[in-house]
Amino acid sequence: MHKVDLPVDQSVEKAVERRRAAETARKGRIFNTRLRVLGIDVDALNQQVQEKRHQQDTEKQRDKAFDKLRKYQDEALLQQDIDEKEKREALHIDLAQYWATHQRAEDSRDADLKCGLEGAFKSTIPESELGPASMQIFQGEDIGEEQRKRKQMKMTERDLQVQMDDNERRHMAAKHREMLLSRELVHQDLRGVQQAALEEECKKAACIALDSYNQALAAERAEKLKEKHRIEERENLAEMWHTMTSDMMTECAEAAEKEVGGGKAPQVLPDRWKGMSPEQLKTIYREREEQRLERQRQRDAEKLQEAAWGLQQLKLSREAEEEERRAAELRREQRIQMDEYNKQLAREQQAHQEYLNKKLYTNKPTKDYFYQFNTSSR
Repeated sequence: MHKVDLPVDQSVEKAVERRRAAETARKGRIFNTRLRVLGIDVDALNQQVQEKRHQQDTEKQRDKAFDKLRKYQDEALLQQDIDEKEKREALHIDLAQYWATHQRAEDSRDADLKCGLEGAFKSTIPESELGPASMQIFQGEDIGEEQRKRKQMKMTERDLQVQMDDNERRHMAAKHREMLLSRELVHQDLRGVQQAALEEECKKAACIALDSYNQALAAERAEKLKEKHRIEERENLAEMWHTMTSDMMTECAEAAEKEVGGGKAPQVLPDRWKGMSPEQLKTIYREREEQRLERQRQRDAEKLQEAAWGLQQLKLSREAEEEERRAAELRREQRIQMDEYNKQLAREQQAHQEYLNKKLYTNKPTKDYFYQFNTSSR
């Protein structure tokens, strides 16, 4: 038999290689300290930045396209408005030209009646051949036209004459009113001049009377001031004489006392008091000495009381020091006992640790034992 080279299926090998590459990338992510601790995926961040930039570029291109479309539509609308305006203007010009050419007022059948134009259209058909519907003026119409016009002219002249008479009467009445108003103004001016003259005379009389009254008041005031000065001088002299002859200047002690009766001490008048008498001074000195002695006795008693309190406090402080000393001795004994107990515990712990290290745990793990960990991402 001939040897046939069959095609090798590469899909399995590609799948294995793909899984190996994925496992290698996963190990790199898991065992990378920076990514594991900080949690920063640089590739993902770069991809997000690229996507964001691509999105921004797309939005810019879309905005530019919209701007171009909007500009094109605006230009189209403006051009459409311009075309419509031009069409309307052309239509208006054509319509006006059509009216001026084919629909003139001079060419109408009733141009002679409406506009009074000469050379208007007139029918060339004889009247005998026209029917009743073509008649324009009938026999017997407007027979008294001249009489009616004369009557209208007379009525118009009469109305105009009446209006002229009314205007003349109104004009005369206005002139009469103006003349009366002028006369009244003249009378008012004369009355004002007379009243102003009377007021001036009254003011002069009032000023003269006021001057006389002010002079009388000034004389009366001067007399009153003189009388007031004379009274003040008499009162000042009387006050000086009274002061010189009073008990205040003579320094009389009895002048400062006022008898109240009823066996009470006389009342002292502050405005006349000149000082205490020798008997009063001796009484004050005696009372002050008694107060000093009483105060000295009180201070001595306080010193004795303070000395007793000092002895009591000294006794209490000594007792407190003794109690503190006994408590310190007790604490020292307790601390010695605790130290002995801790030493015993330390010796027992050391013996137990030596037993574990030298007798129980004799096999130590090698590096191969630790290398078997963290070899796969699973």
